[in-house]
Amino acid sequence: MHALRSTVDLGLSPDRKGKVREIFDLGDRLFIVATDRISAYDVVMDQAVPGRGVVLTVMTLAWLNRFPDIPNHLITADPDQFPEPFASHREALAGRSMLVRKAETFPVECIARGYITGSGWKSYLAEGHICGHDLPAGLKKSQQLPQILFTPSTKAEEGHDENISFAEAEAMIGADDAATLRDLTLRIYGEGAAFAREHGVLIADTKFEFGRIDGKVTLIDEVLTPDSSRFWPAADHVPGEEPPSWDKQILRNHLETLDWDKTPPPPALPQDILDRTLARYREVLEILFPEEAARWATALN
Repeated sequence: MHALRSTVDLGLSPDRKGKVREIFDLGDRLFIVATDRISAYDVVMDQAVPGRGVVLTVMTLAWLNRFPDIPNHLITADPDQFPEPFASHREALAGRSMLVRKAETFPVECIARGYITGSGWKSYLAEGHICGHDLPAGLKKSQQLPQILFTPSTKAEEGHDENISFAEAEAMIGADDAATLRDLTLRIYGEGAAFAREHGVLIADTKFEFGRIDGKVTLIDEVLTPDSSRFWPAADHVPGEEPPSWDKQILRNHLETLDWDKTPPPPALPQDILDRTLARYREVLEILFPEEAARWATALN
């Protein structure tokens, strides 16, 4: 399978480039392409993981279908409906691209936590709380939290996002909008986590982005993917231990064995690491959404 590292390789000129996504500004619309780039420790690897961008996009589309009553920015992911010049590259862009409405984005990341791990675990150990949420003593790493927490963060253009309290989010975007984002975040995560649990998958935490389109708060960007969420096998979950995750952990584990200072340039990656990383991404997609994975099989293979 051929990897798409950048749309520049197709002769296209994106207006913005993130670590994974490339965005084309079409006025009141955006064309978003999830490339196969992969990063670790904020460094983009020189080699791409073929098909990773397709997994991220197909999973986002599948989740959007599960929440039809929540406004989202999607216009179409059907390559037959892409405008030029993208239609001329439909084979390379199919399954990894979305034509969306442009939104006025909120300057906060909306994070939901159902289990205590990552930066939340570090905050709990140091301070006994997470973003202002007091928690009982004696919780173990990766343990399910007594209730789902909404823990917003800033959206940093460079460097790392910073966790903030709900009161700080209210000060940034207003009390009404903050409450709306909190309620939507908790609902989508709660219902998504319940669906995943039925399939043997735990969603430890996740982050969403929202914007405003035509005056309505709207779900944008990726939704409940291995890049924006922590997926754990339910059968392997033991409080006190970090379960294996369906994400780029294989890559991180490999990099930890190298004499690399986690700054550019990145080290070359063995093909085995690329293959195994893709297999983890595909596995969770096929567990949760086998019909969607089959529908986009041509793009995935």
